[in-house]
Amino acid sequence: MADLVYHQLLTTLKKNIMAGEYPTLKLPDERSLSEQYKISRSSVKRALSILADQGVVFKKRGSGTFINPLYLKNQSVFHYNNGSNLGVTDSFQMDGRKPGIKLLNFEVVRPDAELKRDLFLGDDDFVYEIKRLRLFDQQPFMIETGYIPIKIVPELSREIVSGSIFNYLQNEKNQTVTKSYLTISAEPSTAEDQQELHLKPVEPVGVMAGTFFLDDGTPFEYSRMHLHYQFMKYNTFVTLGEE
Repeated sequence: MADLVYHQLLTTLKKNIMAGEYPTLKLPDERSLSEQYKISRSSVKRALSILADQGVVFKKRGSGTFINPLYLKNQSVFHYNNGSNLGVTDSFQMDGRKPGIKLLNFEVVRPDAELKRDLFLGDDDFVYEIKRLRLFDQQPFMIETGYIPIKIVPELSREIVSGSIFNYLQNEKNQTVTKSYLTISAEPSTAEDQQELHLKPVEPVGVMAGTFFLDDGTPFEYSRMHLHYQFMKYNTFVTLGEE
C-alpha cells in the first residue's frame, strides 16, 4: 500500500509539473504536500527523491525543491513512470494533447526464430501482429508494430487492440507491464513511414525497439516503434560521483 501511495504522488506531481501548475518552479515543501494529499512525510520524501534522481527536480539546501528548467525546455513526449504501467498510452504525453490510435493491421502470425528467442516461445506458439498508428489530436507521430503471444491473452480482438492493451491487461486480468528493455536509434524512413507520418524521403525516423515484461517476469510483447523525428527526444540525468 505504501508503494502505491508514493507512486500516485509521483504521477500527480509529474502531471502538475507538465501542466504548469508551479509557475515559480518551486514545489510545495514536504509538510505541505503531506497535508494536501493526506499521506505520510516518508511517502512524499520518496516521491521527491525519485523525481530528483530522474532530473525532473533538484533540491537546493535551505531553499526547497525546484523544477529543473532544462527538463521543461527539452521535455520528451516519452515519459516512463517508475514502477507503473509502461503502456504507450500512459507514457507518451504532449502538452495535454489528446492521444489517439488508428489500427493498421491485426492478424495471427507464426513467429520467426528471432521473435521466438525474444519472447521465449516454442515451435508451436503463435503471436498476434498488431500494427497501429499513434496520434496527438489527429497528428500522426508514431507507427507501432507489436507481437504478443496468443497463449498469454487469447481473447484479444480488434476492439481491444484499438485501445490501450496494457490498460486492458491491468483492468481485466490484474496483470501489469512493469519492465522493459529498449534500444533507441535512428534510421532512414521507409515508404510506409513517409506515407503514415507525412515525412519526406530524405527525412529519418527515430526507432525504439525492445521487449516488455509482466510484473512476474514473463516476456509479454516485442515492439518496434517508428517515431517522427520531431518527436524523438531522449533526456537523461547524470550524477557525478565524488572522489
